[in-house]
Parts: sequence; structure tokens; C-alpha cells
Amino acid sequence: MTTYGVLLFEDVEELDFTGPWEVFMVSAMLREYQDRAVLIAERTDPIRCVNGMRVLPDHTFDDHPSLDVLLVPGGQGTRLQVHNPALVDWIRTTSAGVSWTAGVCTGAFLLHKAGLASGRRITTHRLFHESLQARGDVTVVTGSRYVVDGNLVTSQGISAGIDMALWLIGALHGRDHARRVREHMQYEPAPPYLADEPDVR
Repeated sequence: MTTYGVLLFEDVEELDFTGPWEVFMVSAMLREYQDRAVLIAERTDPIRCVNGMRVLPDHTFDDHPSLDVLLVPGGQGTRLQVHNPALVDWIRTTSAGVSWTAGVCTGAFLLHKAGLASGRRITTHRLFHESLQARGDVTVVTGSRYVVDGNLVTSQGISAGIDMALWLIGALHGRDHARRVREHMQYEPAPPYLADEPDVR
């Protein structure tokens, strides 16, 4: 059984956590629900995400199950939450007991505040590379969608969390399993309107 804990807070970026959540739950389905994922917040109140989605946490900081993986998403809410001792202390304490800690986008700032990024290579949304580097005692990698350093894995902005989550389940359950998850999700990015795409009209 692998238990994934996904942190929530006000003004969290939706895809930062719903993208990895989909990866974790498709993985659980293909493993005949040997695994589970839970949403965790400081309180039981509905969480309002940055784009208006409202989400109900499954657990609070005080009553969640033992975790194997902790996912810390980003979003505008991280600007406030870096000053929330309860949340930062919970990240620090919880990470000490998990196999993997993962950060998406500006969730890296929460990981940094909790001391988990000290001396490590991490990444974040491209708009925040310089401000994260300026916080010191960290090496911000700008050229990779996700970065692994020990048992800490971080990703660039928003959709990059899906790539990171696929890598993570591959590390946990094997590359072939991760490929099956990707195929089930039909995750084969081919975005329109690329800068170098010819006009085909």
C-alpha cells in the first residue's frame, strides 16, 4: 500500500494538485486499489482554489493516515502560507516520515521555508526561478520540468507536476507501470499554437 498525501490551502493552484492526483489514482486503479490518495488541510473547511474550484479535505494535520508520499502544490496561496507556522511546521515534520516529498510549482517556496530544500537542487515555475534562488542555500535548476535530489522531487509550473508524478510512480512501482498509467490517461502532449508551429489554416 502506497499512501499519497496531497496538501491543500486557500488559493492553491488547481492543476498543481489535480494533475498529480489523477496520476496517483490511475496508478491505484491499475494496482487494484492497493494504493490511496488523501487530501489534507489545516482545517476541515472547504478550500477555495485560486481559480474558484472548491475542494473538501479528507483529513486535517491532526488526523491523517501515515503517508508514504507528501505532495506540496503551489499557487498564489503560497505567498501567505510561507508565513503560516502551523503549515510550514507540518510540512517539515511530515516530510521526515515519508519516503518521498514532492513539490509542484511555487510549492517549492514552502519546501524551502520548511528547510527541506537546504543544499539541494530544486525547480519551480519559470517566473519564480530568480526569487527562489535569491532565498539562498539552494540551487534552482531552470532547464528541467522536474528535478530529483535524494528523496525530494520538484517540478516547474502547473502542468509539469503531471510529468513529475509519472516519474514518481515509476520510481515507486516501476517504469512499465508508469507507462501504463500514462497510456490510460492518454497523456501525450501535443499542444496547439506552439511558437514555431506553421500556420496550417
